[in-house]
This record gives sequence, C-alpha cells and structure tokens, in this order.
Amino acid sequence: MNSKFDILIQSEKPVLVDFFATWCGPCKMLSPVLKEVKEQLGDEISIIKIDVDKNQQIAGLYQVRGVPTMILFQKGKQLWRQAGVLDKNSIIKIIMEKRQL
Repeated sequence: MNSKFDILIQSEKPVLVDFFATWCGPCKMLSPVLKEVKEQLGDEISIIKIDVDKNQQIAGLYQVRGVPTMILFQKGKQLWRQAGVLDKNSIIKIIMEKRQL
C-alpha cells in the first residue's frame, strides 16, 4: 500500500482525490474546475491528482472503474465519491456539506 497516500487522506482537513488518466478527455475538463475549487476554498481543502495508469494499486483499492472519479476523504474516511465531471459550485457544495468540522 502507498503509505504517502495513506498519510495524505488521514488529514484533519478534507482531501479531494481526483483519479484521472492522461488520455481521458473529461479529466482534462475537470482539471481547471478543481483549480477554481482550490482557489475558492484555499487552505480548507487539499486536492490531489492520482494518475490511474501510474497508480493502479491505489485505483484498484478504491475500485476506481472509470475516470475521472473524485473521492473525498477526511481523517482516513471516504465521505463521498462520484465518477464524471461536476461544476465548481457543485463540488464546493458537496465538500462543505460532507466535511467533518
């Protein structure tokens, strides 16, 4: 298991993981959206990108079947997951609703 990934998702603040692939069109569309989410939420969230082709073990562990798939973690718990592209406001709303204060 990737211990660095484990450490990242154990964080007190929410961690949004974007499982993507370089060849995936929708993944390219999601990338700038996640940048905007990070700009708006700043230090309230971490966003990390995981290339499923380079990290098949992690993708397999979380049963990521399609890309993009976003999974929200906090304190090691999976709070939410969704395959596909969402708009900035939907992503921010979900993070604010799901996070544990």
